Amino acid sequence: MAAKENNAEIRELPKGYTDTPVLPGSNWRVHDIARPPPPVVKPPSFSTQETPGAPPSDAIMLFDGTGFDAWAGRDGGTPKWNLLGGEAMEVEPRTGDIHTRASFGSCQLHIEWSAPTEIYADSQGRGNSGVFLLGLYEVQVLDGYDNPTYADGLTAAIYGQHPPLVNACVVPGQWHVYDIVFESPVYRDGELATPAFMTVFHNGLLVHHRQRMQGPTQHRQLASYDNPHGPEGPLTLQDHGDRVRFRNIWIRPLARMQAP
Repeated sequence: MAAKENNAEIRELPKGYTDTPVLPGSNWRVHDIARPPPPVVKPPSFSTQETPGAPPSDAIMLFDGTGFDAWAGRDGGTPKWNLLGGEAMEVEPRTGDIHTRASFGSCQLHIEWSAPTEIYADSQGRGNSGVFLLGLYEVQVLDGYDNPTYADGLTAAIYGQHPPLVNACVVPGQWHVYDIVFESPVYRDGELATPAFMTVFHNGLLVHHRQRMQGPTQHRQLASYDNPHGPEGPLTLQDHGDRVRFRNIWIRPLARMQAP
């Protein structure tokens, strides 16, 4: 019910307490009046097939369709991929992967992509690309609509490790949406202390729920954490030879979102 504009007085109610028990593992009391409130963030708007949505107010915009300022090609220069109509980028086959100039660790990532409508092959030959967190951990991009392939290589699979819970593909040419929460692994003294975890929504459906990663992505081999790496790395988009399109890419580093 909306507040009455002509109400001259608004009752002030308690904003918390100072005499409640302390929460286990915390410095704060239950309903602690002194506990800082979370920051106010304007949420994102939803995309349509015609128009990408707006990012949340605290996101880092990595690609809004207007240029490659945040990205580099395999030689470190401007990517040789194609810009399309001020909205999307398209893989230019055999020009190489592209990656962000900045590095990121644990994060929330939003990315939209579209598979080509021209089909020349099946299985892994249809709309193949990939989204690599830290440049190491791949969420598979593939046209999986009516296209059988190996389960851990299907659309939205954690490639070579975990198939998605469901196949949420739309027809070629339509836009897919990935929303990914990635937790970077932690090494201490060269030994793995905490593995990487991944949560993925594909077109609004949960397809991985805090899935434990077996290590950086491999092809036809077992993944492992045998080669320690840092907590951050670039976001990489793969050139697998297909003209996959991407749009509306934004990221929110998780470190800035730790609750006080």
